[in-house]
Amino acid sequence: MDERKRIFSAMRPTGKLHYGHMAGALFNWVKLQNEYNCFWGIADWHAMMSDYADTSRIKDNCYEILLDWLAVGVDPEKSAIFVQSHVKQHAEIHLALSMITPLGWLQRCPTYKEQILNLQNKDLSTYAFLGYPTLMAGDILLYRSWAVPVGEDQSAHLELTREIVRRFNGFYGEVFPEPETLLTPAAKMPGLDGRKMSKSYGNSLDIAEDMDTVWNKLRTMVTDPARERRTDKGTPEKCPVWDIHKFFNKNAEEMAELHEGCLTAGCGCVDCKKKLMAHVAEMMDPIQKRRAELAKNRDDLTQILEEGAKRARVVAEATMEKVYTAMKMLH
Repeated sequence: MDERKRIFSAMRPTGKLHYGHMAGALFNWVKLQNEYNCFWGIADWHAMMSDYADTSRIKDNCYEILLDWLAVGVDPEKSAIFVQSHVKQHAEIHLALSMITPLGWLQRCPTYKEQILNLQNKDLSTYAFLGYPTLMAGDILLYRSWAVPVGEDQSAHLELTREIVRRFNGFYGEVFPEPETLLTPAAKMPGLDGRKMSKSYGNSLDIAEDMDTVWNKLRTMVTDPARERRTDKGTPEKCPVWDIHKFFNKNAEEMAELHEGCLTAGCGCVDCKKKLMAHVAEMMDPIQKRRAELAKNRDDLTQILEEGAKRARVVAEATMEKVYTAMKMLH
């Protein structure tokens, strides 16, 4: 039995992942799997909460997200990788926790109002969407997770999880530990238009995209607005291309030259992008080759998910025994 501290995280299968996911989460997961007992979930129930009207892509998206994870280096030998709905206890714990979660806690959740505004093309006025933070709390607590690796923007969700833990334990005794926040080192990855990289903005560079496609996107990417002409001087810190350089380019000497070149107009934006592209290709080429090889056999991918679900169920069943016993249910 793995005695290491457990951690849990998940992603919704809404499509192929992009460089922002890689920089902001996946590279960190690859490191964490060597230190902790990791459970990584493909959160198909969460995807249903916003895509319930058209579920035709969810199954294929589960495989796409798995391919991206494996290609980047998430290892099924080191971590339990599974689909959320394949572990029925996720639904059970969600129902149990929903019994004690006050409506006001859900309505004040900051991302609830944000999502309602951002996804106005979808009807999100559903019971499930309002309650998704409770399902998220259940996902975490089902594995009695010591901590959750999150970015700063997700810390509010984790605090709500801790509030639910305190309320549940107050009613039924000490069943759940309060999960800690394992902050993911910030890696800024702007999109092609300078905003946060996001599928919904149409400004992303996808992990699965070939290098020709990536270059065609990068060469038209916005730069420092002060550099309208080749002879204009710029400020790297105001340029989204520079932020991507900081992730991919580990050559300190070249970075210093590019910084000076931008400040003095000694280097043009196209030249800067060409140098960036060389570093992107160096990092992404082996990742894409692994992805292409893994995609050849879906049966192998299915087996990985089945084995991951088996490992997850062992922990999930033990947790639900504690929950039913604490709630004094006939089970």
